[in-house]
Amino acid sequence: DTLWDVARDEVEKREKSGDDGKRVEVWEKSVLFMGSKNGGKTTIILRCLEREEVPKPTLALEYTFGRRAKRHNAPKDIAHFWEIGGGTSLLELIQIPITISNIWSFGVVLVLDLSRPNELWMTMENLLQATRNHVNKIVAKLEKTDPEVATEIKQKMQSNLQRDHPDYDLVDPFPIPLVIIGSKYDIFHEFDSEMRKIISRTLRFVSHYYGASLVFTSKSEALLLKARVLIHHLAFGYDRSKSVSVDHSKPLFIPAGLDSLSQIGPPPTSDSNIGKIRANTPLELWKKVFEKTFPPKSFCDLQDSKDPAQDSQYAEYEVDVMRAQKNQELEQYKRNASKSWKEMDFDPD
Repeated sequence: DTLWDVARDEVEKREKSGDDGKRVEVWEKSVLFMGSKNGGKTTIILRCLEREEVPKPTLALEYTFGRRAKRHNAPKDIAHFWEIGGGTSLLELIQIPITISNIWSFGVVLVLDLSRPNELWMTMENLLQATRNHVNKIVAKLEKTDPEVATEIKQKMQSNLQRDHPDYDLVDPFPIPLVIIGSKYDIFHEFDSEMRKIISRTLRFVSHYYGASLVFTSKSEALLLKARVLIHHLAFGYDRSKSVSVDHSKPLFIPAGLDSLSQIGPPPTSDSNIGKIRANTPLELWKKVFEKTFPPKSFCDLQDSKDPAQDSQYAEYEVDVMRAQKNQELEQYKRNASKSWKEMDFDPD
């Protein structure tokens, strides 16, 4: 077959008629998973795709895909799953999967490790800010090249919150669909009740403020199923669940737009203290209150990152031999260059 034959066959598949005789188009969506290092992102992806595989450490940026049909004999929709490893150490990789050609069909899943609250806000802030900055640059370009798509993306930002919602003018929706997952709920459940309440209310506020869905999960099949419902809505356009669980003594499950500031309440601190906190935005206020209870841990993901070249799981004899040879050549070059530099005769004039 020629390239044109392959392209024609692909188009025919995508425009295959459904059971009712109408043409059905295959939609493709992309989802980027990011979040806490060792937070369980790979496990969540595998369960969403119903793959019985042992999760392996993510190396930088990894890709897989899933296919689902909305009904019997219908063509299968495709979802592209991207995952960034390393916590916040590889922020620059965000720009690889999110491009000007797929921005309109892109979504983000942010996985936060509930068992490490002192790292939670910084991880969330850095990853979401880097993503938002990149998306804003793409939208700015689209405003010049394809203003209709840019307008559609902007309108989509507000779609999770009805105009008659009392918080419509008080939130700042994320520029693309967002799901926030609190992982390792089994460990989190053993925390002091007051600590759980602060973390839960804070994540409720952040999710509502960004127009995101929120769910707590663990290795429990029942909780993974709840997370899968939200991800399948994001990736395959399945109907979104309308059930809500806001009880802080239980795993949270709040689809986008179904919470409110009045239900969440003010930041969890005494009235006397909150008046002394200086903040320019509601988000900044919640951050300062949260970090009073959970001071940000000083750490550097880059220092913790292992060199993949030294990881036995990625060993390849031919590649490793060639790498060792090139390292020797580089060292020899450095020595020769240093020697040549010292032997150079500089004219003082």
